[in-house]
Amino acid sequence: MGERQDIPLPTGRFALTVVLVGVTHPGNLGAICRSMLNYGFDDLRLVNPRCSPTDGETRARAKHAARLLDELNVYDTIQDATADCSAVVGTSGKREVGEKTLFRHFLYPWDMVERLAQAGGRVAVVFGEEGKGLSTSDLEQCDFFVTLPTWEGYPIANLSHAVNAVLYEVHRSRVLERQGVDPGLPDIVPLQPSLEPKVREMLIRAIEQFSAATGTSEARRSSVEQTLKRTLLKGSPSTEESTRLIGALVEATTAMEFAAGDESWRKEHRRKLR
Repeated sequence: MGERQDIPLPTGRFALTVVLVGVTHPGNLGAICRSMLNYGFDDLRLVNPRCSPTDGETRARAKHAARLLDELNVYDTIQDATADCSAVVGTSGKREVGEKTLFRHFLYPWDMVERLAQAGGRVAVVFGEEGKGLSTSDLEQCDFFVTLPTWEGYPIANLSHAVNAVLYEVHRSRVLERQGVDPGLPDIVPLQPSLEPKVREMLIRAIEQFSAATGTSEARRSSVEQTLKRTLLKGSPSTEESTRLIGALVEATTAMEFAAGDESWRKEHRRKLR
């Protein structure tokens, strides 16, 4: 299980608010809270909810994100819920088809993030009721619309899944831009794993020694060496991964030399059989 760290929520070029209109199912509400905190968001607002934040199923699905249920605000209208927002984005899976689209002009989530990043401020992303989505009058209160790139044969996603997908895209942009700089985005998983030149040289040397110890024909040893080099280096291993590979190759080489009675295992390798 992943450990929870005592760190602040991450920040980005714009603040995000999730607005749920007429949410019906307690399980969805709880799952949305969990997704929000998974990605470092905690501003949840409800408009005319049809289920309660205090429902047992809601809290069970929220898990350790139940504090969002305690802190959320409930409103009568979308306008009230988004009064402090500089942009209001509606969501829908009902897309118009054809060249003469009059109303539902959509962006995909990644395009939405790119455009909002230029403006900053607080952005509300509004989601509609399960099975219905946002009505035309609801969408009229939004500045523009975002839709998921779902398959047209079955385009409507579950509410909690749709929220998760949009939140992921927003948070992805923050990670790419601010990981290792923002206190809320520690640099734990390298964005671009790299291989230090010295470690690369050691890996190549370990492959050469391993291949030389196979004890078969020169052609066979050369084939093993080239195959290992091409296969391992083509995978662009990180420094840490390469270090582990070097250790395994050294131990395997030492074992083969020991089994063959080759005294090189005593002189050339840092690890001996025990």
